[in-house]
Amino acid sequence: MKALITGASSGMGRDMAKYLSTYNYELFLVAKDKKKLDEIFKDYKGKIKTYSFDLTKEEECIKLYKTVQKENIDILINNAGFGDSGNFTETSLDKDIAMIDLNIKAYHILTKLFLRDFTKRNYGRILNVASMAGFMPGPYMATYYATKNYIVSLSLAIYEELKRDHSNVKISIFCPGPVSTNFNNVANVKFNIPSISSDYASKLAIDGMFKGKLIIVPPNMKLNHMLTKISPTKLVLGVTSLIQEHDNSKE
Repeated sequence: MKALITGASSGMGRDMAKYLSTYNYELFLVAKDKKKLDEIFKDYKGKIKTYSFDLTKEEECIKLYKTVQKENIDILINNAGFGDSGNFTETSLDKDIAMIDLNIKAYHILTKLFLRDFTKRNYGRILNVASMAGFMPGPYMATYYATKNYIVSLSLAIYEELKRDHSNVKISIFCPGPVSTNFNNVANVKFNIPSISSDYASKLAIDGMFKGKLIIVPPNMKLNHMLTKISPTKLVLGVTSLIQEHDNSKE
């Protein structure tokens, strides 16, 4: 069996790869920094192929797909992404666009291209790493939350299409709250709620995917998930704005 993971050089991408290696999966790992990938996985005995692609670029996403197309990938894990924080009028437009390119366009392109192959052979799994942010708007992280809303909505729609076609192809969405990775440093944010470890989050995601779950939410976020569905929008906005704190010390 073969699995392709984007954003595999750190955080959940790295830990999901390590966890899948215990299932003897052949791994196809993608990151911008191939040397870092090779260093991280140099002692792993399983079959691992590493690739360097800049998935903020549409042509690189398509090139990645074409590079591995003949490998008959069984699992696609879209994990690469980043965030940013601050007042929407003050954050970098260039960073916003790069975030949209990676968090949305790369997911969209790879999901569509691999899904076409999966549906033709009537087998395959897609795990799209989203966030609890995908269920609500996010003041002071407006663009990031919007990108995750897109991934949740897209994946849910695909799920229903596959179901109505009686397809054996499965799609899952992993929607954690804060996870202890380098995400906070890149996004320049502090969360005022507890984080879970990347290793724990990665196991939850993979196990949930294998169980065929559509939406995978860690236990510590299940109440939050329910509350986002039943709470007034303005209340959700107010609470969400208090959860994430822009780290001015890094500016």
